Amino acid sequence: MPARLKLGAQAIAVAGVAALLTVLVWRLTHSSPPPKVGGPAPAFSLARLDGRGNVSLASLRGKTVVLNFWASWCNPCKREASALEQLWRRYRSRGVVVLGVDSGDATSDARRFLAAHGITYPVVVDPDEAIARDRYNLPGLPTTYVIDRLGRIVGDRVAGPISDKPYESALHRNLEAALGS
Repeated sequence: MPARLKLGAQAIAVAGVAALLTVLVWRLTHSSPPPKVGGPAPAFSLARLDGRGNVSLASLRGKTVVLNFWASWCNPCKREASALEQLWRRYRSRGVVVLGVDSGDATSDARRFLAAHGITYPVVVDPDEAIARDRYNLPGLPTTYVIDRLGRIVGDRVAGPISDKPYESALHRNLEAALGS
Protein backbone atom coordinates (compact mmCIF):
# COMPACT_ATOMS: atom_id res chain seq x y z
CA MET A 1 0.00 0.00 0.00
CA PRO A 2 1.49 3.38 -0.97
CA ALA A 3 2.45 5.59 1.98
CA ARG A 4 0.03 8.29 0.90
CA LEU A 5 -2.93 5.88 0.82
CA LYS A 6 -1.91 4.41 4.17
CA LEU A 7 -1.74 7.89 5.72
CA GLY A 8 -5.20 8.70 4.35
CA ALA A 9 -6.68 5.51 5.80
CA GLN A 10 -5.14 6.27 9.18
CA ALA A 11 -6.53 9.80 9.11
CA ILE A 12 -10.01 8.47 8.37
CA ALA A 13 -9.73 5.95 11.22
CA VAL A 14 -8.58 8.64 13.67
CA ALA A 15 -11.40 10.96 12.58
CA GLY A 16 -13.92 8.15 13.06
CA VAL A 17 -12.69 7.38 16.57
CA ALA A 18 -12.71 11.09 17.43
CA ALA A 19 -16.29 11.41 16.19
CA LEU A 20 -17.40 8.42 18.28
CA LEU A 21 -15.69 9.81 21.38
CA THR A 22 -17.32 13.20 20.79
CA VAL A 23 -20.77 11.59 20.60
CA LEU A 24 -20.09 9.54 23.73
CA VAL A 25 -18.87 12.54 25.74
CA TRP A 26 -21.80 14.65 24.54
CA ARG A 27 -24.26 11.91 25.51
CA LEU A 28 -22.73 11.52 28.96
CA THR A 29 -22.71 15.26 29.66
CA HIS A 30 -26.07 16.17 28.11
CA SER A 31 -28.40 13.40 29.23
CA SER A 32 -30.53 13.57 32.33
CA PRO A 33 -29.92 11.10 35.11
CA PRO A 34 -32.62 8.46 35.49
CA PRO A 35 -35.51 9.49 37.75
CA LYS A 36 -34.80 9.01 41.44
CA VAL A 37 -36.74 6.52 43.53
CA GLY A 38 -39.25 8.53 45.55
CA GLY A 39 -38.90 11.52 43.24
CA PRO A 40 -41.42 12.74 40.67
CA ALA A 41 -41.78 10.79 37.45
CA PRO A 42 -40.71 13.01 34.54
CA ALA A 43 -43.76 14.52 32.88
CA PHE A 44 -44.73 13.92 29.28
CA SER A 45 -47.66 14.03 26.91
CA LEU A 46 -47.56 11.71 23.89
CA ALA A 47 -49.94 10.72 21.11
CA ARG A 48 -51.80 7.46 21.50
CA LEU A 49 -50.90 4.77 18.98
CA ASP A 50 -54.61 4.21 18.27
CA GLY A 51 -54.95 7.87 17.23
CA ARG A 52 -57.41 8.75 20.02
CA GLY A 53 -55.67 11.87 21.31
CA ASN A 54 -52.80 12.19 23.74
CA VAL A 55 -52.03 10.76 27.15
CA SER A 56 -50.15 12.83 29.67
CA LEU A 57 -48.64 11.34 32.77
CA ALA A 58 -50.34 14.12 34.75
CA SER A 59 -53.76 12.89 33.54
CA LEU A 60 -53.08 9.57 35.30
CA ARG A 61 -52.47 11.17 38.72
CA GLY A 62 -54.52 9.28 41.30
CA LYS A 63 -53.78 5.95 39.62
CA THR A 64 -50.82 3.62 39.96
CA VAL A 65 -48.99 3.49 36.62
CA VAL A 66 -46.84 0.69 35.23
CA LEU A 67 -44.86 2.58 32.58
CA ASN A 68 -43.26 0.22 30.07
CA PHE A 69 -40.87 1.36 27.32
CA TRP A 70 -40.68 -1.08 24.40
CA ALA A 71 -40.25 -1.48 20.63
CA SER A 72 -41.55 -4.04 18.16
CA TRP A 73 -38.04 -5.12 17.07
CA CYS A 74 -36.96 -5.84 20.67
CA ASN A 75 -36.94 -9.59 21.37
CA PRO A 76 -37.17 -9.26 25.19
CA CYS A 77 -40.15 -6.91 24.61
CA LYS A 78 -41.85 -9.68 22.64
CA ARG A 79 -41.21 -12.14 25.48
CA GLU A 80 -42.77 -9.86 28.09
CA ALA A 81 -45.80 -8.66 26.09
CA SER A 82 -48.27 -11.26 27.37
CA ALA A 83 -47.06 -10.79 30.97
CA LEU A 84 -47.83 -7.06 30.74
CA GLU A 85 -51.27 -7.76 29.30
CA GLN A 86 -51.96 -10.21 32.15
CA LEU A 87 -50.79 -7.63 34.67
CA TRP A 88 -53.14 -5.05 33.13
CA ARG A 89 -56.12 -7.40 33.31
CA ARG A 90 -55.31 -8.50 36.85
CA TYR A 91 -54.71 -5.06 38.42
CA ARG A 92 -56.81 -2.53 36.50
CA SER A 93 -59.77 -3.03 38.88
CA ARG A 94 -57.40 -1.82 41.64
CA GLY A 95 -56.70 1.47 39.84
CA VAL A 96 -53.56 0.35 38.00
CA VAL A 97 -52.89 1.57 34.47
CA VAL A 98 -50.33 -0.16 32.31
CA LEU A 99 -49.07 2.44 29.84
CA GLY A 100 -46.85 1.28 27.00
CA VAL A 101 -44.43 3.74 25.40
CA ASP A 102 -43.43 2.61 21.92
CA SER A 103 -39.91 3.93 21.39
CA GLY A 104 -38.68 4.79 17.92
CA ASP A 105 -40.81 2.36 15.92
CA ALA A 106 -42.64 2.76 12.65
CA THR A 107 -46.34 3.10 13.52
CA SER A 108 -47.30 0.16 11.31
CA ASP A 109 -44.75 -2.10 13.06
CA ALA A 110 -46.01 -1.05 16.48
CA ARG A 111 -49.64 -1.70 15.52
CA ARG A 112 -48.76 -5.14 14.18
CA PHE A 113 -46.96 -5.90 17.44
CA LEU A 114 -50.04 -4.95 19.51
CA ALA A 115 -52.33 -7.07 17.33
CA ALA A 116 -49.97 -10.07 17.37
CA HIS A 117 -49.71 -9.98 21.17
CA GLY A 118 -53.33 -9.07 21.97
CA ILE A 119 -52.37 -5.87 23.79
CA THR A 120 -55.39 -3.91 25.10
CA TYR A 121 -53.74 -1.46 27.51
CA PRO A 122 -53.09 2.10 26.29
CA VAL A 123 -49.95 2.69 24.23
CA VAL A 124 -48.38 6.03 23.33
CA VAL A 125 -45.68 6.78 20.76
CA ASP A 126 -42.26 8.30 21.45
CA PRO A 127 -41.18 8.44 17.77
CA ASP A 128 -37.78 10.04 18.23
CA GLU A 129 -37.19 8.44 21.65
CA ALA A 130 -36.89 11.88 23.28
CA ILE A 131 -38.84 10.87 26.38
CA ALA A 132 -37.04 7.53 26.71
CA ARG A 133 -33.62 9.08 26.15
CA ASP A 134 -33.82 12.58 27.62
CA ARG A 135 -36.29 12.26 30.49
CA TYR A 136 -35.91 8.65 31.60
CA ASN A 137 -32.33 7.95 30.41
CA LEU A 138 -33.12 4.32 29.65
CA PRO A 139 -30.37 1.71 29.70
CA GLY A 140 -32.16 -0.21 26.93
CA LEU A 141 -35.45 -1.87 26.12
CA PRO A 142 -37.62 -3.04 27.72
CA THR A 143 -37.54 -0.84 30.81
CA THR A 144 -40.44 -0.55 33.24
CA TYR A 145 -41.18 1.95 36.01
CA VAL A 146 -43.89 1.88 38.66
CA ILE A 147 -45.36 5.28 39.52
CA ASP A 148 -47.58 5.76 42.56
CA ARG A 149 -50.86 7.68 42.77
CA LEU A 150 -48.96 10.88 43.62
CA GLY A 151 -46.74 10.63 40.55
CA ARG A 152 -43.61 9.38 42.36
CA ILE A 153 -41.21 6.67 41.17
CA VAL A 154 -41.57 3.53 43.31
CA GLY A 155 -38.54 1.23 43.52
CA ASP A 156 -35.76 0.83 41.02
CA ARG A 157 -36.56 0.70 37.33
CA VAL A 158 -36.88 -2.80 35.93
CA ALA A 159 -34.44 -2.96 33.03
CA GLY A 160 -35.33 -6.28 31.45
CA PRO A 161 -38.33 -8.39 30.44
CA ILE A 162 -40.83 -8.75 33.29
CA SER A 163 -41.57 -12.25 32.04
CA ASP A 164 -38.18 -13.34 33.45
CA LYS A 165 -38.31 -14.28 37.14
CA PRO A 166 -35.93 -11.71 38.71
CA TYR A 167 -37.52 -8.84 36.80
CA GLU A 168 -41.04 -10.11 37.48
CA SER A 169 -40.29 -10.24 41.22
CA ALA A 170 -38.88 -6.70 41.20
CA LEU A 171 -41.88 -5.35 39.31
CA HIS A 172 -44.41 -7.01 41.64
CA ARG A 173 -42.51 -5.75 44.69
CA ASN A 174 -42.64 -2.19 43.31
CA LEU A 175 -46.30 -2.54 42.35
CA GLU A 176 -47.36 -3.83 45.76
CA ALA A 177 -45.40 -1.00 47.43
CA ALA A 178 -47.19 1.54 45.22
CA LEU A 179 -50.60 0.06 45.94
CA GLY A 180 -49.87 0.17 49.65
CA SER A 181 -48.90 3.84 49.60
